[in-house]
Amino acid sequence: MYAVILSGGKQHRVTSGEVVKLEKIEQGIGEQVEFDQVLMTSKEGTVQLGTPYVAGHKVIGEIVEQGRGDKIRIIKFRRRKHHMKHQGHRQYFTAVKIISLGLGDTLAPAKTEKVAKAPAAKKATKAKAEKAAE
Repeated sequence: MYAVILSGGKQHRVTSGEVVKLEKIEQGIGEQVEFDQVLMTSKEGTVQLGTPYVAGHKVIGEIVEQGRGDKIRIIKFRRRKHHMKHQGHRQYFTAVKIISLGLGDTLAPAKTEKVAKAPAAKKATKAKAEKAAE
């Protein structure tokens, strides 16, 4: 199951549970974002194309991070003219975790389980070290 959404003038193919870096969205971390410009959806082999948008479908996501991308360097150079110009740019982005595609696939909250294997592994390594010492 996936959907193609329009955000920031670009098209993005998203699946449930995926984290996508989009153009900056003016909302805070932890807030939900609703994308109603869904261009295409696919579920179990059936594809729905919009004209231009699929009616009634919404993709819901949660903002995970706000930041800036890596710096890109722009150099303009003219040979034999003694001319060189340097410029840099860092694009703002918003990382969004897709919660639901609106196709009946709501992502269940992650379950946290206590790991009991870690202490047992330490005991096993201690036992091996003691046997090697004898």
